[in-house]
Amino acid sequence: MKLRVPLAFWPVLIVPIVLAAQDKSVVQSWNQPIEPYRVAGNIYYAGTNFLATFVFATPEGLILLNSDYEESVPLIRASVEKLGFRFTDIKYILSSQAHNDHSAGNFLMKELTGARVLVMQGDDDIIAHGGKGDFRFDGEISWKPCKVDRVLHDGDTVVLGGTTLVAHHTPGHTKGCTTWTTTVQEDGRKLDVVIVGGTGINPGVRLVNNPKYAAIVGDYAKTFRILRSLSCDVLLGAHGNYYGMDEKLARLKAGEKPNPFIDPPGYRAFIDRSERAYLDQLSKEKHEAH
Repeated sequence: MKLRVPLAFWPVLIVPIVLAAQDKSVVQSWNQPIEPYRVAGNIYYAGTNFLATFVFATPEGLILLNSDYEESVPLIRASVEKLGFRFTDIKYILSSQAHNDHSAGNFLMKELTGARVLVMQGDDDIIAHGGKGDFRFDGEISWKPCKVDRVLHDGDTVVLGGTTLVAHHTPGHTKGCTTWTTTVQEDGRKLDVVIVGGTGINPGVRLVNNPKYAAIVGDYAKTFRILRSLSCDVLLGAHGNYYGMDEKLARLKAGEKPNPFIDPPGYRAFIDRSERAYLDQLSKEKHEAH
């Protein structure tokens, strides 16, 4: 079974994935293999039908973004090898956010490849303790802890073989939620790539007077300011439905030119939808408080 969530509604509907993530049937639904493919430049998709994993190929090895579930790791390995790369050439493991559908596979990925795990401050302790301490899911969802080799801060870079990824701290969804940017070359053109970490509000999370995350309102506002400041030609994200992956991939396979993943208007529309959902919830909570 493949779960389809319309792109226009993702800010509201995407987050129940985390709530139900320990249900084996749900893990299976979101963890179906799909054919890996090249997105643009040296960026490849090696994720599942619903959980986005990206591989950045360089002459000095691979950078992997998002290990997904522990159950996803064998699928990611098969996709990496099907793309023609060696799984053990993964040098760095990065995360979009410290939720189990993006980072629970880190410990196994690290064990199999020997790669270094790099995590943004705010999410580092969550990954290091297997979900313990998460402001929303502590005590509800846990996974195997993974040692964090380097704690990242806003603006830090990860460099390998001529590829540079910049880590942007875009908190709210998690305290260390991370949006990654890089540039690639496609048909002689330089493209700015933005891989959004996440902007949805998890069910059960309050924005106003949240005792476990007092800064959440300001952090979300900061995140939208940062996202609007970024130059984006290619929008990607922690889930394929953030950026209409299925529809764009079908067009790519059909040979459409230019690359359908080049979508600056889609990036602006994504931010608008996401911020509107945040402001609507904030307004509703403030109204209820009075």
